[in-house]
Amino acid sequence: MADEGTSLEDTPQEPAAPPAEEAPDNTLDLQGYKLDEMGGAQVGRIEGKASGRVEWLVARMGRFGHYCLVPARDAVAANGRAWVPYTRDQIRRAPRVEPKAPLESVSEQAVLEHYGLA
Repeated sequence: MADEGTSLEDTPQEPAAPPAEEAPDNTLDLQGYKLDEMGGAQVGRIEGKASGRVEWLVARMGRFGHYCLVPARDAVAANGRAWVPYTRDQIRRAPRVEPKAPLESVSEQAVLEHYGLA
């Protein structure tokens, strides 16, 4: 015979398991962040991201400057700034891209070679 003083509502319930987390994305939302080299010198501003064989940050060099891609995989971000392990000169000499244009495999290969990733 069941004990009359207990009910299902009185028994402790296990907390529901939290939903599975997705893999972290290093480039979550860096748009608008200032882009700096690891030495601290400001290089430009991040205008967005692009995907291809590698995740890329689309960066604008200077106020009216050109756009280029910077590998996002080693970027570290905090307080509105993102640091990458490349020199200011190396980033500024990267092949130029159009920010809204699709990433062509030929131009991506040139950028990979520029950063020594190919």
